[in-house]
Amino acid sequence: MGSMEASTAPENGSAAGGGAGNGAGAASNGGGVERRLRSSAAPASWAAQLPLEVGTRVMCRWRDQKLHPVKVIERRKGSASSSPADYEYYVHYTEFNRRLDEWVKLEQLDLATVETDVDEKVEDKATSLKMTRHQKRKIDETHVEQGHEELDAASLREHEEFTKVKNIAKIELGRYEIDTWYFSPFPPEYNDCPKLFFCEFCLNFMKRKEQLQRHMKKCDLKHPPGDEIYRSGTLSMFEVDGKKNKVYGQNLCYLAKLFLDHKTLYYDVDLFLFYVLCECDDRGCHMVGYFSKEKHSEESYNLACILTLPPYQRKGYGKFLIAFSYELSKKEGKVGTPERPLSDLGLLSYRGYWTRVLLEILKKHKGNISIKELSDMTAIKADDILSTLQSLDLIQYRKGQHVICADPKVLDRHLKAAGRGGLDVDVSKLIWTPYKEQG
Repeated sequence: MGSMEASTAPENGSAAGGGAGNGAGAASNGGGVERRLRSSAAPASWAAQLPLEVGTRVMCRWRDQKLHPVKVIERRKGSASSSPADYEYYVHYTEFNRRLDEWVKLEQLDLATVETDVDEKVEDKATSLKMTRHQKRKIDETHVEQGHEELDAASLREHEEFTKVKNIAKIELGRYEIDTWYFSPFPPEYNDCPKLFFCEFCLNFMKRKEQLQRHMKKCDLKHPPGDEIYRSGTLSMFEVDGKKNKVYGQNLCYLAKLFLDHKTLYYDVDLFLFYVLCECDDRGCHMVGYFSKEKHSEESYNLACILTLPPYQRKGYGKFLIAFSYELSKKEGKVGTPERPLSDLGLLSYRGYWTRVLLEILKKHKGNISIKELSDMTAIKADDILSTLQSLDLIQYRKGQHVICADPKVLDRHLKAAGRGGLDVDVSKLIWTPYKEQG
């Protein structure tokens, strides 16, 4: 299960690494391995160079109509024609997160900027010859995409190889058509479908619109198949037991994986509870996001996976889901923490939530307060409180203990930087019994 709130503005996604060719420059790199820069001076020679090799770096015209550096990840024939010019290329925009990877046509590429590694393996070998074993290990350990910290370098390469190409380009869910972000391990017969159609209530998925229309005439669900545990205005939260609703749980994981990159998809949904947030109207309850949690967690995890669907982002729903997970922990009488590792975006969301909750308490509290007391009041794990306050320079270590330094002006400055909170959870509308007490 993944743990992150999906970003709404791909342009703000984390930069995903290395530099790109700029069409002019040196013919060799620091490792001493020659690179060929193909000049546009002889366009007739391009026919002989096509199709472009996997690993080629080139500038590509993106949806903003500007050229951006990309690396060719995969290629395929675009039609029945055997012409090299008919190939399509799956590219990674090196300035952006992998969620923006896509298939492009040859005309989107500026062939004057093509730069091809002669052999990446040869380059790696030549570079590694100049490193000590310790230096090589150090680079492998630090060159890990955020959100994949649980993977060693070899496992990360295997993960990226297996998931490098999105298998589903778009989905239709309710009234929205949504571009997907990442690979999701759907059954093989659904691979390379340009678009999947989901029933927004039971989450069954089909290859064709007509299949969905026939399904909708028979599907009698108008909300997730679980207990409604919260309703406030048009917002409802449903608790779905993965053991009682196995197919729904698995379909939800398939759907979520299209927008989450950094975690393994669990097929054994029996061990999880899913909390599905919906906007309700006279047509039914429409999913906007969800989080999952283990029924029994020895590590005190109160959240395993979190996602706000792209059409509903920047509306405060992600912060609402985080706050809701802590309200459940308070009902359980436990402290909680999200499952690690957090993605870069997940860490930002949680750090923002922890900052707002803790600083609001510190602003109102008179006199000294301990981290243990803050943890008891908020259900936030002491380690998370400590790391948050340390990141804000609000804590010092004196005489063998941590001391919170809460200057009002400093608190106000940090609160402003943390941004506004999400939608409030009205605890009086939460009707819920912890899982261990059920039955």
